[in-house]
Parts: sequence; structure tokens; C-alpha cells
Amino acid sequence: MSRIGKKPIAVPSGVKVGVSQREITVEGKLGKLVWSHRPEVAVEVAEDGKEVNVTRKEENREGRALHGLTRALIQNMVVGVSEGYEKKLEIHGVGYLGAIQNNVLQLRVGFANEIQKPIPAGVEVTCPDQTHVVVRGIDKQKVGQFAAEVRAVRKPEPYKGKGIRYEGEQVRRKAGKTAK
Repeated sequence: MSRIGKKPIAVPSGVKVGVSQREITVEGKLGKLVWSHRPEVAVEVAEDGKEVNVTRKEENREGRALHGLTRALIQNMVVGVSEGYEKKLEIHGVGYLGAIQNNVLQLRVGFANEIQKPIPAGVEVTCPDQTHVVVRGIDKQKVGQFAAEVRAVRKPEPYKGKGIRYEGEQVRRKAGKTAK
């Protein structure tokens, strides 16, 4: 039995969870998320609406795998509409900076041209200053994906540590060349 899958999902006050057919709707103070789960699992909301349970219909390998996955995705939806998700990025390097203009994140990170990253719908991006980027949203997957795409523009390099990194990320540094 899946240890994660059999745990019930606690629904905080102010969040409504609805299930019709295979479509799950989670609505809270920050927004609304809709997701269709796979037919191998069943999702039930308790009568009082304070708990969601996920059960599997089949005991095969795929059913067991989808059991925990479905529960985790619904939990992420509940947390997203009640609290939201946030990723903070730091830009390190002389002359490296980020700015937002017309729903586009502009990054100057040592290339000949400025990198333009259009901000997807459902994600809010702010730059409190030129060396920090904050990505917020209710969908954990979208927030993490956009933050990873921004980081991939210029990953932190191991010699000087220049590049874009997550806040608090430790970059393993290497020693440079030495003369004999």
C-alpha cells in the first residue's frame, strides 16, 4: 500500500474541493485549479468537505504508482490555492541584471544580446532589485518550470560562481589553474 497515497488530504477552511467524473476542481482565496485524474484511481471528498481520500481501483504496478502521485498532485493544488508557491532566484556576476517589461523578463547575463523570456499565464514574476527575481503562482508545476527555465539561461559556473541560482543554493567551487 502506498504510504503517501493512503494519507488523507486535509482541506483548510476557505478551500473548496469538488469532484465530478474524473475532474477535480480546487478553489481558494488565491484562485482556482482544475485537473483530470487517471481512471486507475478514485477520488472522494468527505461529507463535511474537510478531507479528500484517494484510493486505487487495481493492484497492478501502474495503479500503485498513480495512487501516490494523484494524492500528491491534489495536495499541491490545495496548498497552491490557499498559500501559493514561490521560487526566488539570485543573479550573480558583474553587470548581470534582470528586469521586467511588458510581461517579458529581460536578462543580461554576459551574452552579446539580452535574453527575453515571456512570462507564462498563471505565473507572476517580480524583480525587487536588479539581482533578484521572484516567481510566484498557485500552480507548483508552472512556478517550478519557469524558475528552472530562467536558471537554465545561465547556470552558475563552478570557477567564479557567476550565473543565475536559486536563493540559498550552494555552488560547488573549483580551483582555477595554478602556475608551477
